[in-house]
Amino acid sequence: MAVKTKYGKLEGLDRGDYVEYRGVPYAKPPVGELRWKAPQEPESWGGVYQAVDFRNICVQESHLAPPYDKDFYSNPDFQRPMSEDCLYLHIWVPKKVPEHAASQQSDRAEKIGHAASQQSEEAGKTGYAEKLPVAFWIHGGAFLGGFGSELEFDGKAYCERGVILVSVEYRCNIFGFLAHPWLTEENDGHISGNYGILDQIAALKWVYENIEAFGGDRDNITIFGQSAGAMSVQTLVSTELTGNMIAKAILQSGGSYGGGLHRDIPLKEQEQYGEIFAEVLNAGSLEELRAKSTEEIRMAMGPFMEKAMPAAKGLFLTPTMDGHVLEDGYYTLMDAGRIKDIPYMLGTTKDDILVTPEMVEKGEFSELYQGCIAFSEKLEELGRKPAYVYYFTRNLPGDDFGAWHSSELWYMFGTLDRCWRPWEERDRELSARMLDCWVNFMKTGDPNGTGEPIWKTCTKEAPEIFEFC
Repeated sequence: MAVKTKYGKLEGLDRGDYVEYRGVPYAKPPVGELRWKAPQEPESWGGVYQAVDFRNICVQESHLAPPYDKDFYSNPDFQRPMSEDCLYLHIWVPKKVPEHAASQQSDRAEKIGHAASQQSEEAGKTGYAEKLPVAFWIHGGAFLGGFGSELEFDGKAYCERGVILVSVEYRCNIFGFLAHPWLTEENDGHISGNYGILDQIAALKWVYENIEAFGGDRDNITIFGQSAGAMSVQTLVSTELTGNMIAKAILQSGGSYGGGLHRDIPLKEQEQYGEIFAEVLNAGSLEELRAKSTEEIRMAMGPFMEKAMPAAKGLFLTPTMDGHVLEDGYYTLMDAGRIKDIPYMLGTTKDDILVTPEMVEKGEFSELYQGCIAFSEKLEELGRKPAYVYYFTRNLPGDDFGAWHSSELWYMFGTLDRCWRPWEERDRELSARMLDCWVNFMKTGDPNGTGEPIWKTCTKEAPEIFEFC
């Protein structure tokens, strides 16, 4: 059965209890003259668009260190072609409520000592006749790579719990964040860079305008992401360009206040890095820059990073303070209360980024962990509801990497069976527990569901941190 969107009809893959729509275009391909420009609204299509296969991912380097290589990128079935034509999203939609969902979820929650989901009680009454909550996923990858159809991502477990999942591809690295005086000069707003964030906003707008055709609630969209995806989430809740399209936000290993991964890079500084890139590429004008082939640009990224990284002193192809997407620094915007007044959930893992083995041995916590607590306390200081803060400490079985940065993804997407690791029953219970919390939050803004709250908000007086172990 075709779904009618603003741009035409779509047909997806019938998975029995849910339908999967892959590779839906949310913007024109950013190629040719549209390279390094804000995303443009897609063209309408005639007939029925067959959304049955994942499309291209952003051009990127694919050399990854353990455990990422073996865990996330070892299955060739999930590798996609790289292209600048990469602005697509993927949608997983429940067809009906599983009649057993209420009792199953309640039993599972009782078994693992966690409150049952509120949706379970209401599922039989509504039959999902009401509009469904929407979860909008933004992948990580240091803003240099990654993609929305990776092995560990899937919407089946969310559909089983009555939530529509959307994942989005966006421009990364030099394709998504190049700023240069030439680009700034040609732009009516005298800005450049941030194309990857503008892609995310365009995708969010597409979902906001079209998701009701899939049975979704446009007024109940939760944006969530991990690492660079979490930093993207913090960007989207800190910009006026997203308007009222966001109802809730989850930030995994990337959200913070006062200490974390964010960098406040002014446009002028980002332009200086762009000038280095033009030199490496031997381009003497914007016309020459755009005339370079995709492969020439890809091959230049390595030498460019080697040359620019010492000056940048860290990741720099990231969201930029351009006066348009970001009008000021992240923490300055929070100080001024210029962050959306919505429910928040955020946290880190035990062996996360910025954590050393010595810190773990001493029981010390990273700046990112402390930044999550400070984020919640800042909300409280602003007169807002504090956030729900978590700490993922389960050492994944099969090697000695522990609870590494990104390790929670297998659990909160319910995709353990896709992984090589020798999972135990406790891992499956933990996955179900996390999924219930994520879904409860997406539905109501509270991860607890019904019953006595187990997970309390993190306040200055009582800095509660909920441990997933």
